[in-house]
Amino acid sequence: PAAPAPPAAAPLSAALSGPFPGGRVVRLHPVVLASIVDSFERRNEGAARVIGTLLGTVDKHSVEVTNCFSVPHNESEDEVAVDMEFAKNMYELHKKVSPSEIILGWYATGHDITEHSVLIHEYYSREAHNPIHLTVDTSLQNSRMSIKAYVSAPMGVPGKTMGVMFTPLTVKYVYYDTERIGVDLIMKTCFSPNRVIGLSSDLQQVGSASARIQDTLTMVLQYAEDVLSGKVAADNTVGRFLMDLINQVPKISPEDFETMLNSNINDLLMVTYLANLTQSQIALNEKLLSL
Repeated sequence: PAAPAPPAAAPLSAALSGPFPGGRVVRLHPVVLASIVDSFERRNEGAARVIGTLLGTVDKHSVEVTNCFSVPHNESEDEVAVDMEFAKNMYELHKKVSPSEIILGWYATGHDITEHSVLIHEYYSREAHNPIHLTVDTSLQNSRMSIKAYVSAPMGVPGKTMGVMFTPLTVKYVYYDTERIGVDLIMKTCFSPNRVIGLSSDLQQVGSASARIQDTLTMVLQYAEDVLSGKVAADNTVGRFLMDLINQVPKISPEDFETMLNSNINDLLMVTYLANLTQSQIALNEKLLSL
């Protein structure tokens, strides 16, 4: 028999009360997946999987998982023990940093739902109404990391034998601009022989961004030429996007743009010079004081 979870106080959040918003879609951020994989790599010796709490936000249109933390637990064939006190303390600390993030559910590594998952899910049902259960297949079944999300629903005969049925949700991957930078950097390791890549300088990043913009503009110009020549059928939706893009570009003469660019570059060089001068002065002062 499984060890029952300790009784919880009043629910910390009624996050998913009522119908599931956003058409049963869970919006998942990459930092959550990175944290889950990291906790799996750092798991205790002999542990088959790791579990943890999912944090995020809910509104009328979406459920967004933005953060998570692992929770210590032990599993055997006939019982499961979860450190619920640790989970509560961690959530209290997270609330001090991100008060808007609430408990949305829990995650577990593995490609399937076990009997122990029902017991753990029952506890999280006390912390968040209709919690999400996220599974991340770190064992790479079928040579891929399958990521699935579920919500539970009671089934059976009322007053007699009751069970739990997990119904799947759609997982959609989203990211903030800052997360996109990290994802792009991680993706570059796929093309490195030793799977290691260093950080590029600011000038290199500007150069690579400019190259991407130039390639994109070349693609757009080629598409416009193909439409005008009749090689490609015109698409009104693409035309509206291009018109909006053109209208967002400020109308400025090349001479004025060159003058503005040179002025900004001079300001940047002046700030860089002053920063280096200040750093040199501090280093010189430290050496004089040490004499």
